[in-house]
Amino acid sequence: MQFDWSVIWAAVPNLLDGTLMTVKITFWGLVGGFALGALAGVARAYGPKLLSAIAQVYIGVIRGTPIVVQVMFIYFALPLMMPGLRVDALWAAIATLIINSGAYIAEIVRGSLLSVHKGLKEAGQAMGLPFHKILVHIIGPVAFRRMIPPLGNQCIISLKDSSLFIVIGVAELTRQGQEIMASNFRAVEIWSAVAIIYLILTGALALALRLVEKRMRIL
Repeated sequence: MQFDWSVIWAAVPNLLDGTLMTVKITFWGLVGGFALGALAGVARAYGPKLLSAIAQVYIGVIRGTPIVVQVMFIYFALPLMMPGLRVDALWAAIATLIINSGAYIAEIVRGSLLSVHKGLKEAGQAMGLPFHKILVHIIGPVAFRRMIPPLGNQCIISLKDSSLFIVIGVAELTRQGQEIMASNFRAVEIWSAVAIIYLILTGALALALRLVEKRMRIL
């Protein structure tokens, strides 16, 4: 069977719709994941024992379970546990990505904060600064530079993980590819197009990361 480019051109509108949905899920999932991960990471690094323990349990549970199980729990099991609750598939996908990426980002934040020499913290204390100012103005900028490469890697992982939300019917890129292929049975052309789009998205993220690294002179 010959490769037919016209099949791909005909599928472009639907694939673009799926691409936009993938970008939307990934963007909001990572925005929320960064916020949640920063809080959990700071709690693990400098928080009181109770907060640190809660953050550790959260990280352990999320990192120890597959993202597919997490999204199916939120979408299917949560409404059964809370009668009257209806979970939209898109919001279930975004919430899952927030929770999942937040656990990994928390460990990135924790490791980066603890890698900063304690002398900087002691210098801030000697100046009489409260700890939150030491964290924001002294420890934070140094730690953030060290977070950028692993954070960039997490962005790429989360982008690819969004394809797993096909299990709850979210119309992201992989789902669109599946539906198109089911209608025309041209698996080679459709999945090649889907793979190329993912390569473009991940390549753009990798390029952006490289530019940020050079800008901040990390590498």
